[in-house]
Amino acid sequence: MVINKKIVGENIEAHISEFDLEETLDCGQCFRWKKLSDDLDTTKKVFEGIIYDRCLKIIQIKGLFIFEKIDELFFDTKIVEYFDLKTNYKIFNEMFKKDKTINKALNYAKGIRIVKQDSWEVICSFIISQNNNISRIKGIIENLCKSYGKKISEENYTFPSPEVLEKVSLEKLMEIKAGFRCKYILDACKMVVSGELLIDKIDIMDIDEARKSLMCVKGIGPKVADCILLFGFYRLEAFPIDVWIKRALDYFYPNGFPDEYLKFGGVAQQYIFHYIRTCPDAIPAEYKKNRKK
Repeated sequence: MVINKKIVGENIEAHISEFDLEETLDCGQCFRWKKLSDDLDTTKKVFEGIIYDRCLKIIQIKGLFIFEKIDELFFDTKIVEYFDLKTNYKIFNEMFKKDKTINKALNYAKGIRIVKQDSWEVICSFIISQNNNISRIKGIIENLCKSYGKKISEENYTFPSPEVLEKVSLEKLMEIKAGFRCKYILDACKMVVSGELLIDKIDIMDIDEARKSLMCVKGIGPKVADCILLFGFYRLEAFPIDVWIKRALDYFYPNGFPDEYLKFGGVAQQYIFHYIRTCPDAIPAEYKKNRKK
């Protein structure tokens, strides 16, 4: 939760518990943030990104966060919402500590929060994410925004709306270097603009109905649909299963993921995903070797 918030010149400073910029912004849930700080300086982290069509720079020095050049209203309404700062993540700490795997993953990166992003941006971004790595996803999205978004600073652009992208030809869109994913982006645009995909209703739908609705878009399968539900609609019960999570389920949960955590399975999934993807010792090397045989 946010504590001791204060205005300092054009900036807002706040102490926030259970939050880390790098762990949250580099764990595969969002793609429009750039790290500006030096990896060698572990005491200070600096990130710049776009939220609500606005360029934002954030500095973290341990538990102190400096949000540069913003007003209090934008902080209280937009930033608090985006970084899910109203949620006390200590509740998840208590909930998951009974499970050895989730607890270990949580303690590995306790500062992860589920970011509440624009739903259209997430739909488009996770269509682009298919069979792709994070670095390339970021590059394609940057190309997309530069080509069809509105310029808001020297190097930053807004995320283009479905109404704008719908008018772009497939041949022209291919220039962003998204390959086969371009036709899926255009299909999503047409469905949103026509009202066939009601993105303003998905957050209140039954989770299975919401998933089926998204999967009507060409190129959106179960995994991408669950990513969109979790990161674009804050459906914490969504549980995306990619190659990393499948590996974790095979090793840690051969009898299935515990039912008692499914209500907040998306939060647990994100801790586990980041842990198994970035920690070399998460799964013993011997197990990995045997699986390849």
